Amino acid sequence: MEVKLLDCTMRDGGYLNDWHFGNDTILNIFRRLVKSNTDIVEIGFLNDNYKFNPDYTINPSTSSYDKIFKNEKKHNTLVSAMIDYGTCSVDNIKPPDFIDIIRVIFKQPKMKDAIDFCYKLKEKGYKIFVNPVSITSYSDKSMLDLIKLVNNLEPYAMSLVDTYGLLHRNKLFNYFYLLDNNLKESVKIGYHAHNNFQLAYSNAIEISNIKTKRDIILDSSLYGMGKSAGNCNTELLANYLNFVHNKNYDISEILNIIELEILKYQKLVKWGYQITYFLAGSNSCHPKYVQYLENKNMLRIQEINNILSLIEEKKKLSYDENYIKELFINYQQKYVDDKNTINILKEKLKDKQVLLIGPGSSLKDEYSKIINFINKNDFVLFSVNHINKLFKTDYIFISNIKRYDQFVNSLQQSKNRTKVIITSNINFNKNTKNYIVNYSNLISKSTTVGQSSLYMAIRLLIKLNVKKIVLAGFDGFSKYTNNYYDSTLQFNKDSNDTYETAREISKQINKLGKNVEITFLTKSDYQN
Repeated sequence: MEVKLLDCTMRDGGYLNDWHFGNDTILNIFRRLVKSNTDIVEIGFLNDNYKFNPDYTINPSTSSYDKIFKNEKKHNTLVSAMIDYGTCSVDNIKPPDFIDIIRVIFKQPKMKDAIDFCYKLKEKGYKIFVNPVSITSYSDKSMLDLIKLVNNLEPYAMSLVDTYGLLHRNKLFNYFYLLDNNLKESVKIGYHAHNNFQLAYSNAIEISNIKTKRDIILDSSLYGMGKSAGNCNTELLANYLNFVHNKNYDISEILNIIELEILKYQKLVKWGYQITYFLAGSNSCHPKYVQYLENKNMLRIQEINNILSLIEEKKKLSYDENYIKELFINYQQKYVDDKNTINILKEKLKDKQVLLIGPGSSLKDEYSKIINFINKNDFVLFSVNHINKLFKTDYIFISNIKRYDQFVNSLQQSKNRTKVIITSNINFNKNTKNYIVNYSNLISKSTTVGQSSLYMAIRLLIKLNVKKIVLAGFDGFSKYTNNYYDSTLQFNKDSNDTYETAREISKQINKLGKNVEITFLTKSDYQN
């Protein structure tokens, strides 16, 4: 048995920079990995949806990489590339020149077709890795079915691909021994880990120490660079294998690459363990489900976890945005009978005009304009999802669970001065005197902004027969400027609003404007 190291930085790390490393960086990473004695270097994806570009590590054909690396020496290092089954025609795979190994990834429903594709690649002369992704979606029986197909193919290696970092020790060993006891002896076993539970390195160590007759190939990437929670770190694993398995990896060369070529990317994009990936891992679901709910900026982590626990088993690992949207809306819809509340508020706002105040930085920029407006006009002031520190408001409207938690203590203290209206999706403190209105009556499923606080606040005021609404502090969101007049209103995960979102809010305001007069007092991306 020999343990070998496969560095997949230029392939898996490419998810973070759209595979745009630049030609100089690509060649520098490769040369130094070869100098470090890395056993296998994966240079990128083969995908014929892309055009040839020497600055990228995703290219349409093997010939593309032959051109990029035409002057490079491999010495004792093997070179691999990966195909996500269905993204590259076998016609774009020429007989081996620079690339020695092709690794094919596929999901369980496509395993038979993917294995047929692997036969064609093997006939071309390549060493083949069979890489079933989301290994945890396989039962023991389905894994044995796949192993039968793999044995007939007799590839170079078959990998355990823990796509979402879900494998703990016992489950990891279960899958490994299924392979080790049933694969042909000629087939090596690979392992590709992700770091959702911070187990990538420890799991790789566990695999390296298993007693087996066959070779083990462990995937890693420089500084753990990779999709989602990232991968096992090449520098850590190489260092361990040197000490425990008498390997001879040059750690200095590996550290040089990290310093020269990898650290610059971490300044631009994050990877590694985050609570997002813990939530995905602990609920055995696709990380995009977590990201969708986080980007709502409306839910506590507890609520996100509760919603994720409702995902059906068959839906967990295949992201479905419409499905999670429906779960989110249904979770929020806690019905209350608000007829009496609506009637009370109608009476209080009878013949009134409303100045609706958001948290935007324009409140400071146009402070004098707003004060002059308030002094010259008889308006009821509503703040939306925040306690305003600049203007004394008559009402606070809150539809966001996280915002309610942020202000709950202050709301209790101010209840005698400012009236609080909250929507029924919030687990409110029953000891406070709040006006509770039905969440489901204010949202809309027919628009992407149908759960936004501004949209809901306007719909509520229409229900209360308000005839005129003036908007201040609803600026929209920018990646390049401070979005809030008060920095304490900034969440860790800020809004993912885009130009399209601003357009949709503008469109919906125009529609709502058929039922009430709406004007803007301060600058806003939501104006026509």
